[in-house]
Amino acid sequence: MDITSPLWYICYLLVLIGMSGYGFHRLTIIYLYLKHRSDKPQPKELFQELPLITVQLPVFNEMHVVDRLLDSVAALDYPKDKLQIQIIDDSTDETTAICEAGAARLRGLGFDAEMIHRDDRTGYKAGALENATPFAKGAYLFILDADFVPNSDVLLKTIHYFTDEKVGLIQTRWGHLNRTYNVLTRVQAMFLDGHLELEQTARNRSGRFFTFNGTAGMWRKSCIVDAGGWEHDTLTEDMDLSYRAQLKGWRFVFLNDVETPAELPVDMDGFKSQQHRWTKGSIQVCKKVLPTILRSKVSLAIKLEAFAHLTSNFAYLALICLCFLIYPRLHSPEALKGIHYYLLNGSIFFFTTVSIFAFYLTSQKALRPGTWWKEIPYIPLLLALGIGMSVNNAKAVIEAIFNHQSAFVRTPKYGIDQKPRADWKKSSYKAIKTLTPVIEFLFGCFFLFVVIEAAIDKKFSSAILLLPFPIGFFYTSLSSLARMLPSRPVKAAEEAATVNSLDP
Repeated sequence: MDITSPLWYICYLLVLIGMSGYGFHRLTIIYLYLKHRSDKPQPKELFQELPLITVQLPVFNEMHVVDRLLDSVAALDYPKDKLQIQIIDDSTDETTAICEAGAARLRGLGFDAEMIHRDDRTGYKAGALENATPFAKGAYLFILDADFVPNSDVLLKTIHYFTDEKVGLIQTRWGHLNRTYNVLTRVQAMFLDGHLELEQTARNRSGRFFTFNGTAGMWRKSCIVDAGGWEHDTLTEDMDLSYRAQLKGWRFVFLNDVETPAELPVDMDGFKSQQHRWTKGSIQVCKKVLPTILRSKVSLAIKLEAFAHLTSNFAYLALICLCFLIYPRLHSPEALKGIHYYLLNGSIFFFTTVSIFAFYLTSQKALRPGTWWKEIPYIPLLLALGIGMSVNNAKAVIEAIFNHQSAFVRTPKYGIDQKPRADWKKSSYKAIKTLTPVIEFLFGCFFLFVVIEAAIDKKFSSAILLLPFPIGFFYTSLSSLARMLPSRPVKAAEEAATVNSLDP
């Protein structure tokens, strides 16, 4: 096929128009957030007598963080006689012994604490919760992953919303223990802030469906049972159960002013593993529940939001297609000229790029009103990282489409707070290595060539707009390839990889 064929240009525009649709959705979320930001939920009334809560702690090979988790649970400001603590352990290493000792320590402090251990990981996290829930004494289940450190008042700030018998879930907003540890954690925090502060708040307060984030939330046990219980045919059991419960008529509440801090992955391999699982799981849930949602009697607004939410990760496939179309596009004559060309391409640029800047700036202004401007330099890197992750996440989408089965791969956590910690790299916990970084590196080389060629041809606007592509692919690939090396000078690597924040 002739590389100058208008067909390339048409395909290029179609892909960008499709991606612009998700950009328009981001702008819709901003609008809904700003419209409803003052509509803070309030409990219907207060419990006269505090109910029994079961705190469920699913754990799998978390020896670096499980003691920190148990210490924070022991510090919860809630009557001990109204708490049951379940340490739900599927571990295959020394974490099991740590959990046993932790359960004994909690019992010594007067808590009703037990460890439930499985040798068979059937169903992974969903299977572990399914196995433990029948033994839960409380009518309300507060779930915490091992890398979370709840604030002491979290139960008292959430439990009273269940005085409304139609409420099935209370979700708190994640905080970040090690947000400023390095550049990667800084950018991850911005990614999550956009989702948790903007998307979850906008969806909940505007009456759309939103989903449990897998942790730092409290379920009404009868809601879980009514929705069909924990199912493990997807990698995102939290999203799956959330949609099934809301289709049954249960109401959810998102509390963006109640923060539950957690540890972010500090290395690229861990981040990729987490993103792969979330992306693949969301597409699995899309295939499973979206047809039911579209056939249901819920409003059109709810259906459209659910469609945008559940299909959003297909944008990674579109981004990969765009990668193959950009070079032919640069060498093909424009199908449009003059004002029409600039109007169309300007609109696409606005919805695909400007919407991203607006989305994440809005979340930072909401969460950090006095220092939000310090996050501006990281937004271009956020954009580049999103591009760099397209190979990893497009692979996850394709696996979900073709029903490729894979295990629930936990994200390694090392007990890192804000302060640098050199010994985490010596941990036996490593993310699974794949050939993905090699493909990302090749993409980076290709786009570096494209950018240089565009600059030589004096297409400076194209060169600048395409610069995030080589930066993103080199960042994701080289960060992973460096971890594959057998040995590195520790101090030099630490200084290169760790970027401490300028603000406390």
